[in-house]
Amino acid sequence: MAPCIALRSAMRSQLAFLTRQIVIGAREVESQKFSAATRWNSSLGAPVPEPNDDKAEKEVLDSMEQKVPKEKYKGHHMLSPFTAGWQSSDTHPLIIDKSEGVFVYDTNGNKYLDALAGLWCNPLGGNEPRLVAAATEQLNKLPFYHSFWNRTTQPSLDLAKEVLEIFKAKKMSKVFFTNGGSDANDTQVKLVWYYNNALGRHKKKKFIARQKSYHGSTLIAASLSGLTNLHQNFDLPLPFVLHTDCPHYWRYHLPGETEEDFATRLADNLEKLILKEGPETIAAFIAEPVMGAGGVIPPPATYFEKVQAVVKKYDILFIADEVICAFGRLGTMFGCDKYNIQPDLVSIAKALSSSYMPIGAMLVGKEVADVVLSESNKLGSFAHGFTYSGHPVACAVALETLKIYKERNLVEHVQNISPLFQDGMRELAKSPIIGEMRGTGLIMGVEFTDNKSPSDVFPPEWGVGTYFGAQCAERGMLVRVAGDTIMMSPPFIMKPENFQQVTDPHLWGSAEEYGGADSIS
Repeated sequence: MAPCIALRSAMRSQLAFLTRQIVIGAREVESQKFSAATRWNSSLGAPVPEPNDDKAEKEVLDSMEQKVPKEKYKGHHMLSPFTAGWQSSDTHPLIIDKSEGVFVYDTNGNKYLDALAGLWCNPLGGNEPRLVAAATEQLNKLPFYHSFWNRTTQPSLDLAKEVLEIFKAKKMSKVFFTNGGSDANDTQVKLVWYYNNALGRHKKKKFIARQKSYHGSTLIAASLSGLTNLHQNFDLPLPFVLHTDCPHYWRYHLPGETEEDFATRLADNLEKLILKEGPETIAAFIAEPVMGAGGVIPPPATYFEKVQAVVKKYDILFIADEVICAFGRLGTMFGCDKYNIQPDLVSIAKALSSSYMPIGAMLVGKEVADVVLSESNKLGSFAHGFTYSGHPVACAVALETLKIYKERNLVEHVQNISPLFQDGMRELAKSPIIGEMRGTGLIMGVEFTDNKSPSDVFPPEWGVGTYFGAQCAERGMLVRVAGDTIMMSPPFIMKPENFQQVTDPHLWGSAEEYGGADSIS
């Protein structure tokens, strides 16, 4: 009980202070004057308020100076992913230099709790010696060999077998290795087209994904994604991709509509879309068990039960995008286990190697695999693959990662610690600027709105989410910011005392000093 009380107290201190500062900061933004100094803290390019007096300006500049890298990299040579141009041209990047457990350090020695586990992907934290040893041993033995033409390596064979054994939701037949989640989902599309062509179903080529979903940023994966920023100026989505409703109950339910009724309506809308397009043209439906980058959106009750019935009715394949959810994030080994999803195909990556090495994979059900193998016999080969498919070092690290998950019972550990995280955070939900806290296991989204209403959003120029994220970084915690939503997916190795460390009074001040969320006006 003591760790639970400590964690809840810590989280209460963090959010009570930060929500108070958000309102203070946001209400000062009405002048709409923004400086490079304050923009430096923004992860998405949204503005945060400029100090309104000389003393405040000096405090901001002093704070910035402490975080500027010893070597100046403003205007560096990288074209940085998901980064606004002004950020790399006008400001110095935050350069992460080393990691220890759940913490990372920048080049000035500043310490941050990595509350996003990198990009949802580093559940074992930094410096896991067994993973370093696995990589080193394989590098010394065989640093590279490919998997083309029925040549391969022992680690890739062993990892394929292990992955198939731990996936229990539905028996799968084959594993195809990729470099990450985006190319796993790209491969899903090619494989499904190959499958339908082999069956003579040449019109069955369209894919249905969901609004606000994220499936990657490559040409096809970005098309599958339901986020408009991935489409703008890229001439996407490609025309074979359709998008159906986002299953966000809080934001999109009708007055008086229960979660079950909402799920029924969305399943009905999906069926209407299929019938409008023609079932003979729809090849597959793809979904994350819990939507990640779109805002951490768990499904409403009965949603996957009803959606699976619809796609099965029209002979449409179900692809489970488990890139974020797999390997314990939700408190089950896979998201499919939690929501009783029985997919035909599965995409995995991220936690597969705890991101110590880049690797992804797709799991292929027997029905699809048998057709693909038979067709490859007719054509002479299955002409798809990557130089680094089944890279021996990445596979060796992934094998050791899966061993650690099993030996340390980390899925059970997530089940044990997640109530401290989820319940502790939800005690703060009464703040009037927190519209919704949502999540499960060790993943959570916090969405800021006015008066707790999904329709009363803050003006974009206020930059509420960006301001909050910057305040977190100033106080030693890194989170994901997307609009006015903060997202967290802490490492599996989190302990209550980690939260106690980030709520050190020298950093946060006491709850009494800053007041509770109820005091915000």
